[in-house]
Amino acid sequence: MVNYDRYTYKITWSPEDQEYLGLCIEFPSLSYLHENRAAALEGIENLVKDVVADMEANGEMIPEPIAEKNYSGKFQVRIPPELHRKLAMEAAEEKVSLNRYVSQKLAC
Repeated sequence: MVNYDRYTYKITWSPEDQEYLGLCIEFPSLSYLHENRAAALEGIENLVKDVVADMEANGEMIPEPIAEKNYSGKFQVRIPPELHRKLAMEAAEEKVSLNRYVSQKLAC
């Protein structure tokens, strides 16, 4: 059984609805509106719990919580050659590898 409380939840204000909007990153099609912020969080958590239980009962693939996924620390990004050159030059000026330079830029 997947532990639904390990999913990534977000509560934000919806100007359009004039209520708090509860979201779950792993289930982008789900949302829950409520005038109370805490109730919006509880609502989206309960909705995800019900959906996960239904998916389990039907043998469907259940998303893994992002927080529990393992990441290699590597990903590939395609950028225009001009930007690649610019970043390589900036890294050289800083006397660091391109990889370290881009990693530092992404961390900001």
